[in-house]
Amino acid sequence: VQLQAFGGGLVQAGGSLRLSCVASGSIFSTYAMGWYRQAPGKQRELVATITGGGSTNYADSVKGRFTISRDNAKKTAYLQMNSLKPEDTAVYYCNARKSLRTYDVDYWGPGTQVTVSS
Repeated sequence: VQLQAFGGGLVQAGGSLRLSCVASGSIFSTYAMGWYRQAPGKQRELVATITGGGSTNYADSVKGRFTISRDNAKKTAYLQMNSLKPEDTAVYYCNARKSLRTYDVDYWGPGTQVTVSS
C-alpha cells in the first residue's frame, strides 16, 4: 500500500482545512485508516482512526472539531479539521493498518504540514 497525503497548509486560528489521503496498491476497504500528527519536539500522536466499516475514534483534543471519513470507492480517507488552534500545528501523517491474525501491519504516508497561526 502506498499513501499520499494532500491538503496541508497555513491557516489562521479558527479556520478549517481538509486533509486527503489517497491509497494505492491494495484492497482499501480492508484497511483501517488513521491520521496521526507530530509537533516539533513531541512524539507522534493519534488524531483519529476509521475502520473499513466506518467506526471512528478520536483523540480527546480534537473531538468535536475534527471529522475523519473515507470513500472506499476512491481509496481516499479524509480529515476535516475545523476550529483549528495553534496547538494543532504539526506534520500530519496518514496511516493504513491491516490487522492480521496475530499482528498489525502499518503503512505510512510522507506527511503534510499543517500550521495554525494565532
